[in-house]
Amino acid sequence: MVTDASVKNNIASSIVHIHIHNKPIVKMLHHAINIMSTEAEFFTIRCGINQASHLQNISKIIVVTNSIYTAKKIFDPSSHPLQKQVALILNDLRDFFNCHYENIVEFCKCPSKSKWNLHKYVDIENKSFNLTLLLPAKNSWDFSKKSECNNIISN
Repeated sequence: MVTDASVKNNIASSIVHIHIHNKPIVKMLHHAINIMSTEAEFFTIRCGINQASHLQNISKIIVVTNSIYTAKKIFDPSSHPLQKQVALILNDLRDFFNCHYENIVEFCKCPSKSKWNLHKYVDIENKSFNLTLLLPAKNSWDFSKKSECNNIISN
């Protein structure tokens, strides 16, 4: 699982690619308005772990990120603003570890300057992503979830 996040013009973009034997099988791109890069990185890790932990026949997840500081927050018991996200990640990890006692999760730091091919590709894709907002207030994750709920209720 290779992750990256960045903030440009107050818009955070988060990208995660999940690979099995160096072949990409899942690619996700998310964006949000008015969040910090730490939150975007954390959300990317959360989405990747969620997807990877639910794939069939997966016993080892390797999280490659350029923000290992953010990944360490998952296991930080002190009070911090990302605790809701931590609870969701730990729930996915608990389910993953309960599937089989030999399941493993590893976190690896890969700075953007290292030019490792898989991370370099995600980094370039993230930096080249340009979102043009038509209705800025209506282009966030929270609004998208609200719109989905409203559509479900109306149907």
